[in-house]
Amino acid sequence: MCSALPAAPPDPEVGPRCDMPAMKALLSTLWLALACGSVHTTLSKSDAKKAASKTLLEKTQLADKPVQDRGLVVTNPRAEDVVLEHRSYCAAKARERHVAGDVLGYVTPWNSHGYDIAKVFGGKFTHISPVWLQIKRRGRELFEVTGLHDVDQGWIRTVRKQAKGLRIVPRLLFEGWSHEDFHSVWDSEDEIEELSKTMVQVAKSQHFDGFVVEVWGQLPGQEQIGLIHMLTHMAEALHQARLLAVLVIPPAVIPGTDQLGTFTVKQWEQLAPVLDGFSLMTYDYPTAQQPGPNAPLSWVRACVQVLDPKAQWRSKILLGLNFYGSDYSASRGGREPVVGARYIQTLKEHRPQMVWDSQAAEHYFEYKKSRGGRHVMFYPTLKSLQVRLELARELGVGLSIWELGQGLDYFYDLL
Repeated sequence: MCSALPAAPPDPEVGPRCDMPAMKALLSTLWLALACGSVHTTLSKSDAKKAASKTLLEKTQLADKPVQDRGLVVTNPRAEDVVLEHRSYCAAKARERHVAGDVLGYVTPWNSHGYDIAKVFGGKFTHISPVWLQIKRRGRELFEVTGLHDVDQGWIRTVRKQAKGLRIVPRLLFEGWSHEDFHSVWDSEDEIEELSKTMVQVAKSQHFDGFVVEVWGQLPGQEQIGLIHMLTHMAEALHQARLLAVLVIPPAVIPGTDQLGTFTVKQWEQLAPVLDGFSLMTYDYPTAQQPGPNAPLSWVRACVQVLDPKAQWRSKILLGLNFYGSDYSASRGGREPVVGARYIQTLKEHRPQMVWDSQAAEHYFEYKKSRGGRHVMFYPTLKSLQVRLELARELGVGLSIWELGQGLDYFYDLL
Protein backbone atom coordinates (compact mmCIF):
# COMPACT_ATOMS: atom_id res chain seq x y z
CA MET A 1 0.00 0.00 0.00
CA CYS A 2 1.09 3.57 -0.69
CA SER A 3 1.37 6.26 1.95
CA ALA A 4 -1.07 9.12 1.99
CA LEU A 5 -0.28 12.70 1.04
CA PRO A 6 1.59 14.80 3.60
CA ALA A 7 -0.80 16.30 6.12
CA ALA A 8 -2.04 19.79 5.33
CA PRO A 9 -0.37 22.50 7.43
CA PRO A 10 -2.44 24.41 9.99
CA ASP A 11 -4.01 27.82 9.30
CA PRO A 12 -1.48 30.62 8.29
CA GLU A 13 -35.92 35.94 -11.57
CA VAL A 14 -35.67 32.59 -13.47
CA GLY A 15 -35.69 29.25 -11.79
CA PRO A 16 -36.17 28.63 -8.08
CA ARG A 17 -35.11 31.33 -5.66
CA CYS A 18 -33.78 30.89 -2.16
CA ASP A 19 -36.42 30.15 0.48
CA MET A 20 -35.59 33.21 2.55
CA PRO A 21 -38.10 32.71 5.42
CA ALA A 22 -36.91 29.15 5.95
CA MET A 23 -33.27 30.23 5.75
CA LYS A 24 -33.83 32.99 8.33
CA ALA A 25 -35.54 30.46 10.60
CA LEU A 26 -32.51 28.19 10.39
CA LEU A 27 -30.14 31.05 11.24
CA SER A 28 -32.30 32.04 14.23
CA THR A 29 -32.29 28.46 15.48
CA LEU A 30 -28.51 28.25 15.25
CA TRP A 31 -28.02 31.50 17.14
CA LEU A 32 -30.45 30.30 19.82
CA ALA A 33 -28.46 27.11 20.19
CA LEU A 34 -25.26 29.11 20.57
CA ALA A 35 -26.68 31.54 23.10
CA CYS A 36 -28.72 29.15 25.23
CA GLY A 37 -26.71 25.96 25.06
CA SER A 38 -26.30 23.00 22.78
CA VAL A 39 -29.40 21.08 21.78
CA HIS A 40 -27.39 17.87 22.24
CA THR A 41 -26.59 16.22 25.55
CA THR A 42 -23.30 17.37 27.09
CA LEU A 43 -20.86 14.79 28.45
CA SER A 44 -20.30 14.73 32.18
CA LYS A 45 -16.76 15.39 33.39
CA SER A 46 -16.11 11.69 33.96
CA ASP A 47 -17.47 10.77 30.54
CA ALA A 48 -15.40 13.51 28.94
CA LYS A 49 -12.23 12.12 30.52
CA LYS A 50 -13.03 8.64 29.24
CA ALA A 51 -13.69 9.98 25.76
CA ALA A 52 -10.50 12.02 25.76
CA SER A 53 -8.50 8.92 26.65
CA LYS A 54 -9.52 7.25 23.40
CA THR A 55 -7.62 8.92 20.59
CA LEU A 56 -9.41 8.78 17.26
CA LEU A 57 -7.48 6.87 14.62
CA GLU A 58 -6.42 8.19 11.20
CA LYS A 59 -5.58 5.86 8.33
CA THR A 60 -2.20 6.55 6.80
CA GLN A 61 -2.59 4.06 3.95
CA LEU A 62 -4.40 4.74 0.70
CA ALA A 63 -7.60 2.96 -0.28
CA ASP A 64 -8.29 0.33 -2.92
CA LYS A 65 -11.71 1.84 -3.63
CA PRO A 66 -12.97 5.44 -3.95
CA VAL A 67 -15.23 6.92 -1.30
CA GLN A 68 -18.28 6.30 -3.51
CA ASP A 69 -17.72 2.54 -3.13
CA ARG A 70 -16.87 2.61 0.58
CA GLY A 71 -20.23 3.81 1.90
CA LEU A 72 -18.85 7.17 2.99
CA VAL A 73 -21.05 9.57 0.96
CA VAL A 74 -23.89 9.76 3.48
CA THR A 75 -26.10 12.30 5.24
CA ASN A 76 -25.26 10.87 8.67
CA PRO A 77 -21.45 10.67 8.87
CA ARG A 78 -19.81 10.06 12.22
CA ALA A 79 -16.96 12.24 13.40
CA GLU A 80 -14.76 9.20 14.04
CA ASP A 81 -15.29 7.95 10.48
CA VAL A 82 -14.32 11.32 8.96
CA VAL A 83 -11.15 11.40 11.07
CA LEU A 84 -10.34 7.79 10.18
CA GLU A 85 -10.86 8.06 6.42
CA HIS A 86 -10.09 11.64 5.37
CA ARG A 87 -6.53 10.96 4.13
CA SER A 88 -7.44 7.69 2.47
CA TYR A 89 -8.15 8.38 -1.19
CA CYS A 90 -8.07 5.84 -4.02
CA ALA A 91 -4.62 6.07 -5.61
CA ALA A 92 -5.58 3.80 -8.51
CA LYS A 93 -8.18 6.32 -9.65
CA ALA A 94 -6.38 9.54 -8.71
CA ARG A 95 -6.35 10.67 -12.35
CA GLU A 96 -9.78 9.37 -13.32
CA ARG A 97 -12.35 12.12 -13.95
CA HIS A 98 -16.04 11.95 -13.00
CA VAL A 99 -16.95 15.54 -13.96
CA ALA A 100 -17.93 16.23 -17.57
CA GLY A 101 -17.29 19.99 -17.53
CA ASP A 102 -14.17 22.03 -16.91
CA VAL A 103 -12.72 21.90 -13.39
CA LEU A 104 -10.49 24.74 -12.18
CA GLY A 105 -8.60 24.49 -8.90
CA TYR A 106 -6.93 27.38 -7.08
CA VAL A 107 -3.67 26.91 -5.18
CA THR A 108 -2.08 29.48 -2.87
CA PRO A 109 1.53 30.09 -1.78
CA TRP A 110 0.46 30.21 1.87
CA ASN A 111 -1.05 26.70 1.75
CA SER A 112 1.57 24.39 0.32
CA HIS A 113 -0.59 21.27 0.55
CA GLY A 114 -2.45 22.53 -2.52
CA TYR A 115 0.72 22.13 -4.58
CA ASP A 116 0.88 18.45 -3.57
CA ILE A 117 -2.80 17.98 -4.39
CA ALA A 118 -2.30 19.41 -7.89
CA LYS A 119 0.55 16.97 -8.54
CA VAL A 120 -1.39 13.91 -7.36
CA PHE A 121 -4.85 14.74 -8.73
CA GLY A 122 -3.89 16.94 -11.69
CA GLY A 123 -5.67 14.60 -14.09
CA LYS A 124 -9.01 15.48 -12.51
CA PHE A 125 -8.58 19.15 -13.44
CA THR A 126 -8.65 21.04 -16.72
CA HIS A 127 -7.18 24.23 -15.23
CA ILE A 128 -4.99 25.01 -12.22
CA SER A 129 -4.83 28.63 -11.06
CA PRO A 130 -1.95 29.50 -8.72
CA VAL A 131 -2.67 32.67 -6.75
CA TRP A 132 0.63 34.33 -7.58
CA LEU A 133 0.30 37.54 -9.54
CA GLN A 134 -0.75 41.18 -9.40
CA ILE A 135 -0.77 43.72 -12.21
CA LYS A 136 -0.03 47.35 -11.37
CA ARG A 137 -0.11 50.56 -13.35
CA ARG A 138 3.17 52.41 -12.88
CA GLY A 139 2.49 55.36 -15.18
CA ARG A 140 1.25 56.28 -18.62
CA GLU A 141 1.27 53.13 -20.79
CA LEU A 142 3.49 51.45 -18.19
CA PHE A 143 2.38 48.26 -16.42
CA GLU A 144 4.14 45.72 -14.24
CA VAL A 145 3.20 42.19 -13.20
CA THR A 146 4.41 41.49 -9.65
CA GLY A 147 4.49 38.27 -7.65
CA LEU A 148 6.74 36.47 -10.14
CA HIS A 149 8.99 35.42 -7.24
CA ASP A 150 6.26 32.94 -6.26
CA VAL A 151 6.28 31.23 -9.65
CA ASP A 152 7.61 27.66 -9.38
CA GLN A 153 8.61 26.42 -12.82
CA GLY A 154 9.67 23.03 -11.50
CA TRP A 155 6.20 22.47 -10.02
CA ILE A 156 4.57 23.60 -13.29
CA ARG A 157 6.62 21.05 -15.25
CA THR A 158 5.77 18.30 -12.78
CA VAL A 159 2.05 19.01 -12.84
CA ARG A 160 1.95 19.14 -16.62
CA LYS A 161 3.86 15.87 -16.84
CA GLN A 162 1.35 14.18 -14.56
CA ALA A 163 -1.70 15.59 -16.36
CA LYS A 164 -1.50 15.99 -20.11
CA GLY A 165 -3.47 18.95 -21.45
CA LEU A 166 -3.79 20.68 -18.07
CA ARG A 167 -3.80 24.49 -18.40
CA ILE A 168 -1.85 26.65 -15.93
CA VAL A 169 -3.74 29.95 -15.63
CA PRO A 170 -2.48 32.02 -12.67
CA ARG A 171 -4.85 34.44 -11.01
CA LEU A 172 -4.02 38.03 -11.92
CA LEU A 173 -5.26 40.60 -9.42
CA PHE A 174 -5.63 44.27 -10.38
CA GLU A 175 -3.92 45.58 -7.26
CA GLY A 176 -3.58 49.17 -6.15
CA TRP A 177 -5.56 50.61 -9.06
CA SER A 178 -7.18 53.98 -8.41
CA HIS A 179 -10.32 55.28 -10.04
CA GLU A 180 -8.09 57.47 -12.20
CA ASP A 181 -5.96 54.50 -13.27
CA PHE A 182 -8.97 52.67 -14.62
CA HIS A 183 -10.29 55.71 -16.47
CA SER A 184 -6.89 56.46 -17.97
CA VAL A 185 -6.81 52.96 -19.43
CA TRP A 186 -10.41 52.96 -20.65
CA ASP A 187 -10.00 56.31 -22.37
CA SER A 188 -6.93 55.25 -24.34
CA GLU A 189 -6.65 52.39 -26.80
CA ASP A 190 -2.87 52.69 -26.47
CA GLU A 191 -3.13 52.05 -22.72
CA ILE A 192 -5.31 48.98 -23.26
CA GLU A 193 -2.88 47.72 -25.89
CA GLU A 194 0.12 48.11 -23.55
CA LEU A 195 -1.77 46.45 -20.70
CA SER A 196 -2.63 43.47 -22.91
CA LYS A 197 0.89 43.33 -24.34
CA THR A 198 2.35 43.15 -20.82
CA MET A 199 0.07 40.25 -19.94
CA VAL A 200 0.95 38.34 -23.11
CA GLN A 201 4.68 38.86 -22.60
CA VAL A 202 4.56 37.55 -19.02
CA ALA A 203 2.44 34.55 -20.01
CA LYS A 204 4.82 33.60 -22.81
CA SER A 205 8.00 34.10 -20.80
CA GLN A 206 6.65 32.13 -17.83
CA HIS A 207 5.02 29.37 -19.90
CA PHE A 208 1.49 30.10 -18.69
CA ASP A 209 -1.63 29.18 -20.66
CA GLY A 210 -3.49 32.39 -19.82
CA PHE A 211 -4.88 34.13 -16.74
CA VAL A 212 -7.77 34.14 -14.32
CA VAL A 213 -8.45 37.87 -14.04
CA GLU A 214 -9.85 39.30 -10.80
CA VAL A 215 -11.04 42.87 -11.27
CA TRP A 216 -14.84 42.88 -11.23
CA GLY A 217 -16.31 44.56 -8.17
CA GLN A 218 -13.50 47.08 -7.69
CA LEU A 219 -15.66 49.83 -9.21
CA PRO A 220 -19.32 50.89 -8.91
CA GLY A 221 -21.90 49.62 -11.37
CA GLN A 222 -21.95 52.72 -13.55
CA GLU A 223 -18.30 52.15 -14.42
CA GLN A 224 -18.86 48.72 -15.95
CA ILE A 225 -19.06 49.90 -19.57
CA GLY A 226 -15.38 50.85 -19.52
CA LEU A 227 -14.46 47.63 -17.73
CA ILE A 228 -16.25 45.50 -20.31
CA HIS A 229 -14.45 47.40 -23.09
CA MET A 230 -11.08 46.74 -21.45
CA LEU A 231 -11.81 43.05 -20.83
CA THR A 232 -12.98 42.54 -24.40
CA HIS A 233 -9.79 43.95 -25.90
CA MET A 234 -7.68 42.12 -23.34
CA ALA A 235 -9.31 38.80 -24.27
CA GLU A 236 -8.77 39.47 -27.97
CA ALA A 237 -5.05 40.05 -27.41
CA LEU A 238 -4.72 36.91 -25.29
CA HIS A 239 -6.58 34.83 -27.85
CA GLN A 240 -4.36 36.08 -30.65
CA ALA A 241 -1.45 34.71 -28.63
CA ARG A 242 -3.37 31.44 -28.06
CA LEU A 243 -3.87 32.23 -24.38
CA LEU A 244 -6.98 31.88 -22.20
CA ALA A 245 -8.94 34.59 -20.40
CA VAL A 246 -11.08 33.61 -17.39
CA LEU A 247 -12.90 36.18 -15.25
CA VAL A 248 -13.75 35.93 -11.54
CA ILE A 249 -17.36 37.09 -11.01
CA PRO A 250 -19.51 37.65 -7.91
CA PRO A 251 -22.74 35.73 -7.33
CA ALA A 252 -25.67 36.78 -9.53
CA VAL A 253 -27.98 36.93 -6.48
CA ILE A 254 -26.78 38.88 -3.44
CA PRO A 255 -26.58 36.50 -0.44
CA GLY A 256 -29.52 36.76 1.93
CA THR A 257 -31.66 38.72 -0.53
CA ASP A 258 -33.60 38.39 -3.78
CA GLN A 259 -31.60 41.26 -5.28
CA LEU A 260 -29.38 40.95 -8.33
CA GLY A 261 -25.61 41.21 -7.88
CA THR A 262 -23.22 43.54 -9.68
CA PHE A 263 -22.64 41.05 -12.50
CA THR A 264 -26.03 40.55 -14.19
CA VAL A 265 -27.40 38.86 -17.27
CA LYS A 266 -26.72 42.07 -19.23
CA GLN A 267 -22.97 41.93 -18.56
CA TRP A 268 -23.05 38.17 -19.03
CA GLU A 269 -24.47 38.45 -22.54
CA GLN A 270 -21.75 40.94 -23.46
CA LEU A 271 -18.80 38.97 -22.08
CA ALA A 272 -19.84 35.31 -22.40
CA PRO A 273 -19.06 35.18 -26.15
CA VAL A 274 -15.68 36.85 -25.53
CA LEU A 275 -14.12 35.15 -22.51
CA ASP A 276 -13.18 31.49 -22.04
CA GLY A 277 -14.65 31.00 -18.58
CA PHE A 278 -16.18 32.61 -15.50
CA SER A 279 -15.18 31.62 -11.98
CA LEU A 280 -18.48 32.14 -10.15
CA MET A 281 -18.13 32.82 -6.42
CA THR A 282 -21.06 30.78 -5.11
CA TYR A 283 -19.89 30.63 -1.48
CA ASP A 284 -19.58 32.91 1.56
CA TYR A 285 -23.37 33.18 1.78
CA PRO A 286 -23.77 34.08 5.50
CA THR A 287 -22.63 37.23 7.26
CA ALA A 288 -20.28 37.28 10.22
CA GLN A 289 -23.20 38.22 12.46
CA GLN A 290 -25.33 35.17 11.66
CA PRO A 291 -24.16 31.56 11.47
CA GLY A 292 -25.35 29.60 8.49
CA PRO A 293 -24.43 27.38 5.56
CA ASN A 294 -21.61 28.49 3.28
CA ALA A 295 -23.56 27.96 0.05
CA PRO A 296 -27.26 27.00 0.33
CA LEU A 297 -28.16 24.78 -2.61
CA SER A 298 -31.19 26.78 -3.79
CA TRP A 299 -29.10 29.96 -3.84
CA VAL A 300 -26.32 28.27 -5.83
CA ARG A 301 -28.88 27.08 -8.38
CA ALA A 302 -30.45 30.53 -8.62
CA CYS A 303 -27.07 32.18 -9.23
CA VAL A 304 -26.59 30.07 -12.36
CA GLN A 305 -30.12 30.27 -13.69
CA VAL A 306 -30.42 34.01 -13.19
CA LEU A 307 -27.09 34.58 -14.91
CA ASP A 308 -27.77 32.42 -17.96
CA PRO A 309 -31.53 31.76 -18.16
CA LYS A 310 -31.32 30.50 -21.74
CA ALA A 311 -28.46 28.10 -20.94
CA GLN A 312 -26.58 29.43 -23.96
CA TRP A 313 -23.11 29.62 -22.43
CA ARG A 314 -23.48 27.38 -19.37
CA SER A 315 -20.32 25.39 -20.09
CA LYS A 316 -18.28 28.55 -19.45
CA ILE A 317 -19.63 28.93 -15.91
CA LEU A 318 -17.30 27.43 -13.30
CA LEU A 319 -19.51 26.92 -10.26
CA GLY A 320 -17.65 27.91 -7.11
CA LEU A 321 -17.08 25.17 -4.51
CA ASN A 322 -15.63 26.08 -1.12
CA PHE A 323 -13.18 23.56 0.30
CA TYR A 324 -13.10 25.54 3.56
CA GLY A 325 -15.66 26.11 6.30
CA SER A 326 -16.67 28.61 8.97
CA ASP A 327 -16.63 28.53 12.77
CA TYR A 328 -19.12 30.77 14.59
CA SER A 329 -18.62 31.82 18.19
CA ALA A 330 -21.45 32.97 20.47
CA SER A 331 -19.13 34.87 22.80
CA ARG A 332 -17.30 36.79 20.06
CA GLY A 333 -20.29 37.08 17.75
CA GLY A 334 -18.20 36.52 14.60
CA ARG A 335 -16.81 33.81 12.38
CA GLU A 336 -13.42 32.40 11.48
CA PRO A 337 -12.42 30.45 8.37
CA VAL A 338 -11.77 26.74 8.87
CA VAL A 339 -9.40 24.63 6.76
CA GLY A 340 -9.08 20.86 6.82
CA ALA A 341 -6.45 20.55 9.56
CA ARG A 342 -8.49 22.59 12.04
CA TYR A 343 -11.70 20.79 11.12
CA ILE A 344 -10.15 17.37 11.80
CA GLN A 345 -8.62 18.59 15.07
CA THR A 346 -12.03 19.88 16.21
CA LEU A 347 -13.63 16.53 15.39
CA LYS A 348 -10.91 14.75 17.39
CA GLU A 349 -11.26 16.97 20.43
CA HIS A 350 -15.05 17.22 20.62
CA ARG A 351 -16.47 14.24 18.69
CA PRO A 352 -19.62 16.18 17.84
CA GLN A 353 -22.85 14.87 16.37
CA MET A 354 -22.97 16.04 12.75
CA VAL A 355 -26.32 17.42 11.57
CA TRP A 356 -27.54 17.38 7.96
CA ASP A 357 -29.42 20.51 6.90
CA SER A 358 -31.53 19.09 4.07
CA GLN A 359 -32.60 22.51 2.80
CA ALA A 360 -29.09 23.93 2.40
CA ALA A 361 -27.61 20.46 1.71
CA GLU A 362 -24.74 21.02 4.16
CA HIS A 363 -23.55 19.50 7.42
CA TYR A 364 -22.82 21.42 10.61
CA PHE A 365 -22.20 20.63 14.24
CA GLU A 366 -22.14 22.35 17.62
CA TYR A 367 -19.41 22.13 20.23
CA LYS A 368 -18.23 23.95 23.34
CA LYS A 369 -14.74 25.14 24.16
CA SER A 370 -13.70 25.06 27.80
CA ARG A 371 -13.04 28.80 27.80
CA GLY A 372 -14.34 29.94 24.45
CA GLY A 373 -18.05 29.26 24.86
CA ARG A 374 -20.33 27.60 22.34
CA HIS A 375 -19.60 27.29 18.63
CA VAL A 376 -21.27 26.16 15.41
CA MET A 377 -19.05 24.89 12.61
CA PHE A 378 -19.93 24.42 8.93
CA TYR A 379 -17.49 22.53 6.72
CA PRO A 380 -17.91 20.58 3.44
CA THR A 381 -18.51 16.84 3.57
CA LEU A 382 -18.52 14.16 0.92
CA LYS A 383 -22.31 14.32 0.78
CA SER A 384 -22.54 18.11 0.49
CA LEU A 385 -19.97 18.07 -2.30
CA GLN A 386 -21.63 15.19 -4.14
CA VAL A 387 -24.96 17.06 -4.15
CA ARG A 388 -23.25 20.08 -5.71
CA LEU A 389 -21.50 17.97 -8.32
CA GLU A 390 -24.90 16.56 -9.27
CA LEU A 391 -26.28 20.09 -9.49
CA ALA A 392 -23.38 21.16 -11.73
CA ARG A 393 -24.09 18.19 -14.01
CA GLU A 394 -27.79 19.06 -14.13
CA LEU A 395 -27.12 22.72 -14.95
CA GLY A 396 -24.39 21.95 -17.49
CA VAL A 397 -21.67 23.97 -15.74
CA GLY A 398 -18.08 23.33 -14.70
CA LEU A 399 -16.44 23.85 -11.30
CA SER A 400 -13.97 26.20 -9.62
CA ILE A 401 -12.59 25.14 -6.25
CA TRP A 402 -11.24 27.51 -3.61
CA GLU A 403 -8.83 26.14 -2.73
CA LEU A 404 -7.10 22.81 -3.08
CA GLY A 405 -4.98 22.88 0.07
CA GLN A 406 -7.93 23.61 2.35
CA GLY A 407 -9.96 20.47 1.66
CA LEU A 408 -9.62 16.85 2.78
CA ASP A 409 -7.67 14.44 0.60
CA TYR A 410 -10.56 12.03 0.06
CA PHE A 411 -12.72 14.82 -1.42
CA TYR A 412 -10.89 14.33 -4.71
CA ASP A 413 -12.29 10.84 -5.22
CA LEU A 414 -15.54 12.60 -6.16
CA LEU A 415 -14.12 14.74 -8.98
